[in-house]
Amino acid sequence: MRITYFATITAGLMMLTTGCGDKTADSTTDTNLSASNTEVTMDGPPPATADVHNHPSEGPHHGTLVELGNEEFHAEVIHDDKSVTVYILDSSAKKAVPIDASDLTINLLHDGTPEQFKLAASPDASDPAGKSSRFTLADAELVGHIDDDASAPKLSVTINGTPYRGEIHHDHDHDHGHDH
Repeated sequence: MRITYFATITAGLMMLTTGCGDKTADSTTDTNLSASNTEVTMDGPPPATADVHNHPSEGPHHGTLVELGNEEFHAEVIHDDKSVTVYILDSSAKKAVPIDASDLTINLLHDGTPEQFKLAASPDASDPAGKSSRFTLADAELVGHIDDDASAPKLSVTINGTPYRGEIHHDHDHDHGHDH
């Protein structure tokens, strides 16, 4: 008799916890909701999704950003009417990263002919000895082609023994009062 009583109680408990009928594990029923659940109201639309590119759209010097690798690093390209300067930045595109390269290269097409420009290391005052986060070249021809989409400019640099290459896409829609 005790075994029958125990089996009846066990079966009853199983029915309370698992429910009855042919329900799937994914379905939500009123038996699964408790009286303590409250209704949630929102005062507006749901929040926007997070941007996976959580870095600025321009560099700290208001230049064009170039992604290097899988956003391991960035380069910032700025220029005036006489020279081009490239800064090597971290993955957030906010902090300078001094590297031990003596130069970096910008490759582009001019009238269908490939051209190559070497920008020499020009260390910032805060860069440690033997390293540079800034690279420059005074070359009017490079300046004349760097913003031309048809020239398809690409930057190549080696950082910590790993070669990186990135396309330079100039944002023609921004205007921050800086020289082009």
